Amino acid sequence: MMHFDLVVIGSGPAGYTAAIRALDFSKNVCIVEANHLGGTGVMNGALTSKTMWELSHDYAVAASVDRGFRASGLIVDYQKVRKSIIKAAKTKQLQMLSQIETFSSSKSKKGSLTLKFGHARFVNSEQIEITKDDKKELVSADDFIIATGSRPRDYPGIEVDQSRILNSDGILNLKEFPERMIIIGSGIIGTEFATIFSNFKQTEVHLLDRAHRVIPFEDDDISDFVSKNLEKNGVIVHHTANLRNIKKHDEYLEVVLDYDDGHSRVIEVDIALISIGRVPNNKDLGLENIGAKTDDRGFLKIKPNCLLQDCGEKTNIYAAGDITGYAQLVNIAELQGRYVPKTIVKKAQYPLDYSNMSTLMFFRPEVAAVGMNEKSLQKKGIAYKAAYYSNELVSRAIAMRNTNGFVKVIISADGNEKILGMRAAGPQASALIVSIAQLINQGDSLNEVMRVVHPHPSITEGIQECLRILKGKSIFKPEAFPYLIKVWEWEPSK
Repeated sequence: MMHFDLVVIGSGPAGYTAAIRALDFSKNVCIVEANHLGGTGVMNGALTSKTMWELSHDYAVAASVDRGFRASGLIVDYQKVRKSIIKAAKTKQLQMLSQIETFSSSKSKKGSLTLKFGHARFVNSEQIEITKDDKKELVSADDFIIATGSRPRDYPGIEVDQSRILNSDGILNLKEFPERMIIIGSGIIGTEFATIFSNFKQTEVHLLDRAHRVIPFEDDDISDFVSKNLEKNGVIVHHTANLRNIKKHDEYLEVVLDYDDGHSRVIEVDIALISIGRVPNNKDLGLENIGAKTDDRGFLKIKPNCLLQDCGEKTNIYAAGDITGYAQLVNIAELQGRYVPKTIVKKAQYPLDYSNMSTLMFFRPEVAAVGMNEKSLQKKGIAYKAAYYSNELVSRAIAMRNTNGFVKVIISADGNEKILGMRAAGPQASALIVSIAQLINQGDSLNEVMRVVHPHPSITEGIQECLRILKGKSIFKPEAFPYLIKVWEWEPSK
């Protein structure tokens, strides 16, 4: 039986990051992966979906006819698109594998990495059993990290066959662009796929929105902006609709929708994509053998240092990534993955902070978020002041002929004027959000931030002007452009 300093179950963003960070502390690490190296983060999630989005975005730009030029004979081949997406995933997997081989036990002079494929199950708090192709192997370790991730949630009563009724794991099973498809679920993943397929202009896309707004956890102005742009891109959004059932026919799927106002509608599609969230991969891990418990949603309960709760005196089993129930973001998974090895070697100098994690939403245009939004502030009864500045006034966006977007900044209204959150949409939104995230983490006030002078012409000048609006010092005034510049305040009722 092989023994390691650390066994990491799962090679996704949390698991792989944890393994590499442990290597920095000269640990001998075993990574156990049940499926693809890199987990969902590489093959069926962030990397593949964003590669598909980038390709669809490039196609949409090439197909545009509003910039004084037109591409003739533009065609798109799904199989070639699919091949490019898989190549991107393979590129990342080979990079990961190359690093594992570089630090394999036969070569490494400080610590080591060993990769084993198979399903891991705890025998006790010191051993796991790895099963692959009916062969079993016992492995022991001083410490363990459970980083098994999550999978798409099933829709009750609807069987996913990954052929005509798919979830995000089955997108790459498609052989061609479907003529008609319906996406069940209007969260980030469902809305991103609606954007992707509508960008390619080969598919009639229906999006089922059970609430009255897509991306319902965001403020109404963000949801309205995203919904408006989806419809502008050709997506048919079914607001306040519930899926009754999907009937399979030889040539099509018959989808029955029930709306909140009492009427129903039947539509025909070729493909249905189920996208109603994700659930933890906690099946058959042998959690009962280590005393680990899950919450009512199936996520592992962890302490602030990611050590499992409810395991008695055991202090050697941790969890990181989607399995812990925090926001299902790669950056959070990597944050936890990097933190655990430092905890193991007792070098963690500060607690984990999840409060200001940036989020990117790959729509058309892309949307980025960091910090608190108005809904969360109102729920907590925190007074705030907010400003909105349209990209239509930003010189760089005008020059790019791409003014569909905005910056929205929220600050505290308690006299300290701390930046609490920001939402941005449009070109380079992902870059904009990073600068504000840093300012939030530093706790800078509005006065301190406004001392920074932005280059011209740049998209970040939109941030600069939005901040100036909050002080009444902007170059363009809300009175002159009431539909492009807005400023407002909110305070709890007394």
